[in-house]
Amino acid sequence: MAGGLVQAEANRLLDASLRGVAYTLPTTPMKNALLTTTGSATAAGTEVTGGTYARATITLGTAAAAGSVSNTATVDHTGMPAATTTGIDVYDSNGSPRRAWWGPLTASRTTLAGDILSFAIGALVFNLV
Repeated sequence: MAGGLVQAEANRLLDASLRGVAYTLPTTPMKNALLTTTGSATAAGTEVTGGTYARATITLGTAAAAGSVSNTATVDHTGMPAATTTGIDVYDSNGSPRRAWWGPLTASRTTLAGDILSFAIGALVFNLV
């Protein structure tokens, strides 16, 4: 997955690490949102709707290594509507969720009503270097 941090999150991290500005941690767990139109660093994509689709929890390793971390459990989106998913946005679990990451899928994935769309262990990779 290409993409990366959303601009607002990148700015928060830069301010914290270089200017000493207090950083507010995201509310975990982080949630994977599926998109029918992929967003960008500055704009959220169009999220899947319908069926019983809901954002899915991303389980991450205990610590990042070499500037990277990936999912350590399968991420399942059950009850999908008929849709073509082109990308993901990653949000925290706050009552007003904060978008932190975005990216296009390597290849679009088409689902039929009732399908499960899954991401295998290690499929969602987040890099800072």
